Amino acid sequence: MLLSMINSDVKELDQIFASLANKRRRQIVYTLGFQPASIGQLAKQQQSSLPAIHRHIKVLERAKLVRRKKSGRVNFLALDRSGLLLMQDWVLQYQAYWGTQEETLENYIASIERSGNKLTKLKKEKII
Repeated sequence: MLLSMINSDVKELDQIFASLANKRRRQIVYTLGFQPASIGQLAKQQQSSLPAIHRHIKVLERAKLVRRKKSGRVNFLALDRSGLLLMQDWVLQYQAYWGTQEETLENYIASIERSGNKLTKLKKEKII
């Protein structure tokens, strides 16, 4: 994937990251990463009311991180991998540039210092 993403992907990514900014919603995604669960099970595990869990689930559904399937009177939830894959693609596009933490920072500083030295020499010689 290229560094420039199409507009719809950017909006979806904003929605994904905004939804994951909440600790409870991250816990729900973590829990569903192991296996699907009912909304009642999640509410009990999170020690939250059903209305509160429903609000979190709606946010996660809009971000395409969770999908719901009703069986009788019970709503079951599972991870929706499409949102996770979009987020993964966004992160992995930078992998080629990562290197190690030290390499990247050291290379940047060295290039700045080289540029600075050249500029200083040119200024002294009154070329620029």
